[in-house]
Amino acid sequence: MAEPRPIAPATGRLGVLTPGLGAVASTFIAGVLSARRGLTVPVGSLSQLAHIRLGERHEGRNPLIRDFVPIAGLDQLVFGGWDPISANALEAARTAGVLEERDLGPISGELEGVTAMDAVFDQTWVKRLDGTRVKTAAGKWAQAEALIADIERFRTENECDRLVMVWCGSTEAYQEVSDVHLSVAAFEQGLRDDDPNISPSQIYAYAALVSGVPFANGAPNLSVDIPAMRELAATRGVPIAGKDFKTGQTLMKTILAPGLKSRMLGLRGWYSTNILGNRDGEVLDDPENFKTKEVSKLGVLDTILQPEVYGDLYGNIDHVVRINYYPPRGDNKEGWDNIDIFGWMGYPMQIKVNFLCRDSILAAPIVLDLALFMDLAARAGQSGVQEWLSFYFKSPQAGGPSPAEHDIFIQQTKLKNTLRAWMGEDPVTHAEDD
Repeated sequence: MAEPRPIAPATGRLGVLTPGLGAVASTFIAGVLSARRGLTVPVGSLSQLAHIRLGERHEGRNPLIRDFVPIAGLDQLVFGGWDPISANALEAARTAGVLEERDLGPISGELEGVTAMDAVFDQTWVKRLDGTRVKTAAGKWAQAEALIADIERFRTENECDRLVMVWCGSTEAYQEVSDVHLSVAAFEQGLRDDDPNISPSQIYAYAALVSGVPFANGAPNLSVDIPAMRELAATRGVPIAGKDFKTGQTLMKTILAPGLKSRMLGLRGWYSTNILGNRDGEVLDDPENFKTKEVSKLGVLDTILQPEVYGDLYGNIDHVVRINYYPPRGDNKEGWDNIDIFGWMGYPMQIKVNFLCRDSILAAPIVLDLALFMDLAARAGQSGVQEWLSFYFKSPQAGGPSPAEHDIFIQQTKLKNTLRAWMGEDPVTHAEDD
């Protein structure tokens, strides 16, 4: 058995800051408030409901993760955020329409108390939204300074011992890494020069890391997936993770694709289309924003199926992704998948999946787990990309030269084995003597 890693205790208050106080963030906050009153169960949260096996099966050691590792309790969380549209979490929740009034009523006072700070907002990156509650600071350097001041004021006014930041804002227009992203020095000069290649999410990420606040990216934006932020995270000793919450259709892909591969069944094509009518759908109705999401969604299958290794089975796949904005559907997204597979002697078969999901209901527990585990990582002395949290992302960042893992079952094993290692327990390999 290995030596446990020194981890500072989870004492005091943990502030959870969300750039974006829309459907996802308000649903997350409402769910935590409801759960800590005992009104609902935090379904979907590994940190709250999952057990973790320790040692060999016959030992019978199977505690809850929250009892095994020193994570903050729900009653220690304090919420804050920025939003260009909503004034507070209650208004955001009612506007989003994810939760019914019977669930909002008992916690409405607390939700209303989570007021939104004015956002760093640039319509260039989200053409379909009009931001009205935005910072008036002139220039990107001044905007970064304003965010840093917001973070410190929130920390002080709420008497927080620690903070984490989880991006819950919209998908930004597609961009690739440019010169301004290659180093901290270049990025800071770009802030001073108002470089057009610096997006709002990158300003938030910069402000968080400079303030010593772990940052997790729930959208497919580059945000912290650039050399400058990796460098800053390393020099400041701050954990980062991303990108793009793995919720509906991609969640199903990372469940189904490993199953097909495990049986060596071939794949000829995978057609995916989505219908959704929330703010995310409105933003993604713009081609540049959709391209950002498309790149995130399309990368999943190749990494799981390894066409370079299994050319006969997966070397000629037609993989198509579509997203359709349809306002009547609201946050209740519908994902259609047509999967053309083939088996013995090449005979074709089909799988049809119609996932009538609720996007924010699936995302909310991810926000909770990321906040708690990113805080744990910081207290464990971790910095840089937390690849062990790939379980939660569509397009996970790699911590080293090898691509990140996309198979959700391998991701879960990696997450749990990381926790075991930190606590001085042996990894579970599921070998015969385990």
